[in-house]
Amino acid sequence: MNATPSHQALQPEFRLLVLLVSIGFFMQGLDTTIVNTAIPAMAANLAEDPLQMHSVVVAYVLSVAACIPLSGWLADRFGVRNTYFAAIIIFTLASLGCGLSSSLNQLLFYRVIQGIGGALLLPVGRLAMLKVIPRTQFLSAMSLMSLAGLMGPLIGPTLGGWMVEVATWHWIFLINIPMGLLGVLITFKAMPNVTEPGVKPFDFSGFILLVIAMVGLSLGIENFASPHQSLWWSMGLVLAGVLAAIIYAIHAHTHHNALFRSTLFSNKIYAIGIIGNFFARLGGNAMPFLLPLMLQVAFGFEPFITGLLMIPTVLGSLASKPIIRQIIQRFGYRQVLLVNTLLVGACIASFALTTADTPIWLRALHFFVFGMLNSLQFVSMNTLTLKDLPQQDASSGNSFLSMIMMVSMSIGVALAGTLVNVFSAYFGSEQIVTAFHSTLIFLGCINLITAAIFWQIPRHTQI
Repeated sequence: MNATPSHQALQPEFRLLVLLVSIGFFMQGLDTTIVNTAIPAMAANLAEDPLQMHSVVVAYVLSVAACIPLSGWLADRFGVRNTYFAAIIIFTLASLGCGLSSSLNQLLFYRVIQGIGGALLLPVGRLAMLKVIPRTQFLSAMSLMSLAGLMGPLIGPTLGGWMVEVATWHWIFLINIPMGLLGVLITFKAMPNVTEPGVKPFDFSGFILLVIAMVGLSLGIENFASPHQSLWWSMGLVLAGVLAAIIYAIHAHTHHNALFRSTLFSNKIYAIGIIGNFFARLGGNAMPFLLPLMLQVAFGFEPFITGLLMIPTVLGSLASKPIIRQIIQRFGYRQVLLVNTLLVGACIASFALTTADTPIWLRALHFFVFGMLNSLQFVSMNTLTLKDLPQQDASSGNSFLSMIMMVSMSIGVALAGTLVNVFSAYFGSEQIVTAFHSTLIFLGCINLITAAIFWQIPRHTQI
């Protein structure tokens, strides 16, 4: 049977481009997750406290978030091929720097550079496909590319755990180098350098305000429990972040060329979706960092076993994908998000009931259920947020959502790490399990705030 005109199979001349974008998507997805199971081994090698190592995750995610607004403008100004080529080079060289690091400060420096490259890989690659591949074949191209995005989180934790057992933690970064070199070799063959005429000047003042807001909030929260920084320094960072966010809100309302115009938030559904996304992801996105840390530091699991135990979470996410649309059609966005938000919060808090003696089958089932609920939450929130945006706001609205998703992940990981340290200091270092359990209950309770936000969704809001 022939494909319908709107869903044609991908033609051979575009397959190399899809492969190239998939390489970038895979590297970014892998690097977001592969570090999580390796953190205790990295801490031991670098003579650091594993409970203070969340900065390795935060540095990468935060720099990705900060540079997302740059991606579209750079691609339009200098061309998608040149920008993508630069992104792969930056990401690959930074991965080499991470792999050769001999101190935490060196590693953090290269993780920031790596995040800058990672911020450009997926948005620019997706933009290249959008500009080059005909609309009739775009769905097929996106489906193939999404497989690479799923493979990174699926194998990342297990691969990271295996590598620190058979080699050293340095190899979780060095593994990017052959993939990066492959991407470099085929970029000029597969991707035309499409540019846009008459690109508007970049909103540097707005960009700087956004960076200050993101860095101030994330690092302020991260440093609250740091023995190396004073409480006043942390409070100053948070205050600077809040002030920068307020000034940007004024800037977005008055500046005609602002990165994200305030008119975006005149759409009630979009505003609810953005705020809900931010709070919902604080707990959900902290789990891939917090759970492997608890399994190893509190329960004494080996890194490879820890990585294997994280696979059911990704499988649960995959299993939920085919049924999400039918669930939303049946019950509507408001009911789905209200109920599922509370279920996700309860599931996060219920991890506090687990111990080192919890049966493996029960732990795997627990992770699978969490993966299903979390995936339903994220997909529902994202589609709700973007569904009513007018065409002229679609690109800007999607970029802002992507940035909020990464900022929330950064703050969520920083918050989780800080809470573990605060509770560890309160209960005593010998009560580390209690510290993790208290953190999980706190993160689960944040979803009560999220549910209150989604209560504002108009009734009968459908796909």
